[in-house]
Amino acid sequence: MTDGTHIALEDLAQFAMHSASEQEAAAIEAHFEQCPLCRAEFEKLSTELAMVAMSVDQHPLPAGARERFIDRIKAAPKTNSQSSVLAMPQQKERAAFTAWIPWALAAALALLAVTMGVRINSLNREMRNQSRQIAEFAATESRAQQVLDVLTARESQHIVLTAGKAAPVPTARAVYLPSRGGLIFQASNMGPLPESKTYELWVIPADGSAPIPAGLFRPDASGSASIVLPPLPPGVAAKAFGVTIERAEGSSTPTAPIILAGAASAS
Repeated sequence: MTDGTHIALEDLAQFAMHSASEQEAAAIEAHFEQCPLCRAEFEKLSTELAMVAMSVDQHPLPAGARERFIDRIKAAPKTNSQSSVLAMPQQKERAAFTAWIPWALAAALALLAVTMGVRINSLNREMRNQSRQIAEFAATESRAQQVLDVLTARESQHIVLTAGKAAPVPTARAVYLPSRGGLIFQASNMGPLPESKTYELWVIPADGSAPIPAGLFRPDASGSASIVLPPLPPGVAAKAFGVTIERAEGSSTPTAPIILAGAASAS
């Protein structure tokens, strides 16, 4: 669980998500009493996980949905062609009665076909709904795993962005995993903007190439905003990160001045 002195970051993440066993949790809590560094790292990780949780939409699969669907199929009434045959009034003459049999059989078969068609369409709709819900659940689970990977990877870079030479009231933090292009960004105390303007986050590559736009954001009433896993190319080493004010639709190149900036630490 430890690397000889401190608790591994992966174990701290499992403990923060309540996924550690009782024995592991007890050992970690005992270690916290003697190691303020590990406790501080745990509190920082817990804050980052809570921050991300508030920005991710959850789409849980309804409890028992699959079982209810199977039970409904089992409980569907079995169609019997004999129950669909219409009773015809008896005729005094056998020839007249015999003439009605083909028409009655045709009507019964038509009714059976319509009933089966309606039932099949209903089952198909339910199957499509179930498939969509399962796909949404899988996508949510995959996104949560990506977020956890970025937060806990040893090579992830943790960056704090602050205002230039002005009072450091607006602040931001970024966690960046260059190998995957994974980025999680959280800003606080950002000033409001007119409708025609927006904030834009930039990745400044270490090789001196052009800055890469990493997402637009507008703060809420408290001045907070976040960007989680924007579409960035993998393998780009970052020298720094910056935030500028751009037009509402964003820009392909940053516009001076840079409102917030932070250098990326070495991996």
